[in-house]
Amino acid sequence: MFKKVRVRYAPSPTGYLHIGGARSALFNYLYAKKFGGDFVFRIEDTDIERNIPGAEQSQLHDLIWLGIIPDESTEKPNPKYAPYRQTEKLDLYRKYAEELVEKGYAYYCYETQDEIDEMKEEQLENGVKAFKYDRRALSYTPEEIENFKKQGIKPSIRLKMESGITFKFHDLVRGDVSFNSDDFGDFVIIKSNGIPTYNFAVVIDDHIMEISHVLRGEEHLSNTPKQLQIYKYFGWEPPEFGHMTIIINPNGKKLSKRDHNILQFMSEYRKLGYLPDAIFNFLYLLGFNPDVKVDGGDKEKEIFSREEAIKYFDPTKLSSSPSMFDNKRLLWTNAQYIKALSNEDYFAFIMPFIKEVKFNKEMSEDELKNISLMFKEEISNGAEIIDLLNNILTPTYALNEEDKALMALDSSKVVLNSFKEKITNLNELNQDSVKNLFKSIQNETGIKGKNLYMPIRLKITGSEHGLEMYNIINILGKAEVLARINK
Repeated sequence: MFKKVRVRYAPSPTGYLHIGGARSALFNYLYAKKFGGDFVFRIEDTDIERNIPGAEQSQLHDLIWLGIIPDESTEKPNPKYAPYRQTEKLDLYRKYAEELVEKGYAYYCYETQDEIDEMKEEQLENGVKAFKYDRRALSYTPEEIENFKKQGIKPSIRLKMESGITFKFHDLVRGDVSFNSDDFGDFVIIKSNGIPTYNFAVVIDDHIMEISHVLRGEEHLSNTPKQLQIYKYFGWEPPEFGHMTIIINPNGKKLSKRDHNILQFMSEYRKLGYLPDAIFNFLYLLGFNPDVKVDGGDKEKEIFSREEAIKYFDPTKLSSSPSMFDNKRLLWTNAQYIKALSNEDYFAFIMPFIKEVKFNKEMSEDELKNISLMFKEEISNGAEIIDLLNNILTPTYALNEEDKALMALDSSKVVLNSFKEKITNLNELNQDSVKNLFKSIQNETGIKGKNLYMPIRLKITGSEHGLEMYNIINILGKAEVLARINK
């Protein structure tokens, strides 16, 4: 085993940083930092037709935004392990594949894809669900091979799986796991176009980069015996494996890009005003329970600093059951981090959002800051302040029957007329003057409580709930408030 802990996150640039990918990267990062190791970011870009321009940079920079900062990457390479993109190592993969051919552990195949598909159909008709290549390539004569070459058919290279072998390994998450080699057929390691397949390239990459531990999703569990076979043929020490459970939605279904109620990509969270520390914290507890109590009591600790996250991380405590993505928990977590911001940091965070709001009067920078502070304890993400302010600036007035009944009372008309008169004559608009205004209405009319405040709130905002009346009046200005009272 390699002396130093080295882990990796190796996405394909066919998309942007997904929730599942971010969690995998986080747990690998935490493992490296826990044991003083290196966290490596490399790119599996051999699916050339599906690669998206800018996806590699987006994935890397979103990781950095989250604070999951690679020690090595395409932008920060270590010459000892470079290059970090698979397409820059095609000759290396072929060299290793041909070495296996020479040793009799792999062989050339000249079948076309149509012929392979026919083979699959035939096996399916005979009740064989898991396709296995029938090794017909091993019986080709030299003349037949020469004929394939004359036709311009380029061969793929298949690995020859051993028969009757049990592959055993200790999974960091699941414990002892074993597979029978007879359940797997010979698989392609180099396609006819010269591109390596995942199971082959990942072994070569992990070996030459001295990766010591591999934490990845459970969908890769069945790939492990194929990779162990390659390690065995080369005589290399494999890394330790750990396979994390899937993330599911609240309905218990595997998280899918079709789940429109759940944001899928980190870029979406950045745009909506989620804080990276909050997402870091949320992902940390998505399938992992550090089992830490608050101040030694019975309550589970829910907010962790990055230093604490590293301290308490233990892959053996990763859940062996699917992890449910809880939107409410994410919003709550983000809200806690927003509340904990200093005012200076809060202004830097919130001002880009509040400046998207079209106010009905000119607002200075200081006024915008004061308005933004009204919502610091209320919002769960930055974009929420836009809707909250727009609901005040352009209310819908969708009153329910109870609200309409309240507004029809004679007492409501008395309150509204008194409010209109007093705010018209109010020279100085501040918290004390507005407070005294309502006290004056109560003293003159004898009306108090809900019957005092609610008619005014409904008339001005169209809603029963919201900010304190002074804050609403301050945002709208006296002229707009009077216009709504008169409407």
